[in-house]
Amino acid sequence: MPFIGQQPTTGAFLELDSLTASATDQYTLQLNGANYYPESVNNLLVSINGVIQGSNTLSLSGYTLTVGATLSASDVIDFVRVFGNVGTISTPTDGSVTANKIASGAVDLTTKITGVLPVANGGTGFSARPAFFAHRLASGTQSLSAQTDTLAAFNETDHNVGGHYNTSTYTFTCPVSGLYQFQNWCYVYNTTQTNAKLYINGSKKYRFSSVQTDTANNPHGAGGGISISLSTNDTVQLYVWANENANLYAGDSSVNERASFFSGYLIG
Repeated sequence: MPFIGQQPTTGAFLELDSLTASATDQYTLQLNGANYYPESVNNLLVSINGVIQGSNTLSLSGYTLTVGATLSASDVIDFVRVFGNVGTISTPTDGSVTANKIASGAVDLTTKITGVLPVANGGTGFSARPAFFAHRLASGTQSLSAQTDTLAAFNETDHNVGGHYNTSTYTFTCPVSGLYQFQNWCYVYNTTQTNAKLYINGSKKYRFSSVQTDTANNPHGAGGGISISLSTNDTVQLYVWANENANLYAGDSSVNERASFFSGYLIG
């Protein structure tokens, strides 16, 4: 049924924030200090030096307006007005909106979405969950001084996803905050008691003890597993303590044995 009188309209009719001309042909469109994305250049009315500009001299990419010629500080951009669509706004059919219908820059993954983004999306996160399995080279031993916490010198990895375990400092650095699972086992001989200890940010935090024996010649080990909530850039190290001067056994290189190890991964 036709309307009697003026046809009703819907849509936004706006004057954008003032623009100051300078030695460029590109200008950022904003409304109340926030970047503004017009639907197309045909929705704009632009006046420069008192002259209304034709849409064929303008181009639009997201919120960036190109005016067609390099201006100078003596030029004046009088106003940029936006004319909304006239008519009824309807909901598009599911699956009907294509990539070409989305303005360039309208979806900003780096500022509009929270959380860690994959590198493929321009973020600084990781493309796979960090995980490592570290051990000593499968030959020889590491000397342990009596009743002294000694950093386990696990200088080789079977896997090190993301490279967050350092084989020179024997340190795992958390790339993101989250819940991590760690496991360790230290095979020690020439002592009657052994402890394995996790250091978080350089301080003792968790201890895994062995069963005490009657003779220092019996080899035995200490270790276990634990889940810990950690923050970005927290560091985790494994230390070993022995009751007497002792040796941390690496393994048998002839059978590619991993007798002592330290491992961890991000749960979520």
